[in-house]
Amino acid sequence: MANVKHIGKKACVIGGSGFMASLLIKQLLQKGYAVNTTVRDPVIPKKCQLLLLQRLGKLKIFGADLTVEEDFNAPLSGSQLVFLFATPNFSSEDPEGYPASKALAKKAAWKFAEENGIDLITVIPTLTIGPSITLDIPTSVGLATSLITGSISITHVEDICRAHIFVAEKESASGRYIVCAHNTSVPELAGFLSQRYPQYKIQSEFDDIAYKTKLAISSEKLIKEGFSFKYGIEEIFYQTVEYLRSKGALKN
Repeated sequence: MANVKHIGKKACVIGGSGFMASLLIKQLLQKGYAVNTTVRDPVIPKKCQLLLLQRLGKLKIFGADLTVEEDFNAPLSGSQLVFLFATPNFSSEDPEGYPASKALAKKAAWKFAEENGIDLITVIPTLTIGPSITLDIPTSVGLATSLITGSISITHVEDICRAHIFVAEKESASGRYIVCAHNTSVPELAGFLSQRYPQYKIQSEFDDIAYKTKLAISSEKLIKEGFSFKYGIEEIFYQTVEYLRSKGALKN
């Protein structure tokens, strides 16, 4: 993606406190965008990563409730691009409530966009890892660095953020885009990690699991638009392991 400055342009990131959203805000500020973002709790902790990002450019933080339409009038005002990372959970006591709410919200968004002539694009990431600027270690980072069964499709969080900005700025972009940098399997990934990090004594022999991945997720549509991935599997795990070491989650 070309390093073009977008001075004078404004973007709004709804739900800006998470792993991916906070890094997206960082990238937008570095590209010259003024950014408005919303968080659920209007009382921002002093050590919140969003406050630290304000030194990079014009970043305004708004408290907003997804169920209150008026809360978004000010954050959305003047924005050329809007990125949605927050989803209301209408069934908070049901563990299946959040995925269901997310699916319903996406369906409603497509319907609203079609009825009102809005250019809506969805970006579908695979397992997302890489260093985080949030205070807590993201769940997906822990998942990706443990050995689970089946095929694994992995992408660096920065590449996913880059893809969001890329399709938002791309005039020809439309529809859904899968973002997958690397397809692998548990045995293949375990073999790579055990050679790279022998000190962690990673199990690398699996009798009942195929070595080569059975499922390959393709980013062909995104790549045809001109997008290129910045991070390969070696750099993805090097940065992630160093990040976990810096957090004390892995010993050197």
